[in-house]
Amino acid sequence: MSPKRPERALVRPHVVTGGRAHPTRNIFDLVTLVSASRTTVTGLNPEKRRVMELCRGGALSVAEVAAHLSLPVGIVKVLLSDLVDSGHIVTRASVSEADQSENRLLREVLDGLRARL
Repeated sequence: MSPKRPERALVRPHVVTGGRAHPTRNIFDLVTLVSASRTTVTGLNPEKRRVMELCRGGALSVAEVAAHLSLPVGIVKVLLSDLVDSGHIVTRASVSEADQSENRLLREVLDGLRARL
């Protein structure tokens, strides 16, 4: 008996993006949070509709969206950038990134105060 092969997607990833490999915006990393800003999904392909369904439940990271869709992150970034361009989703930096910049600023203030003493 031959080993069982994993199921392959019926639609190849490059077909999902119309052959594009790069997003129109370079604003996404793995922890960028995305959430739905519109409720209408008319005119969207099935993958973009699925992204909208996922994002209606609350903010998800790019990595989480890719995992739910079982698509490569690069493909998901192209889909997300299209949805940002059309106003269907909004993005925001993850909490950890905001905390890191705040910590860095506080550290710089503390270093400046120590230098003056």
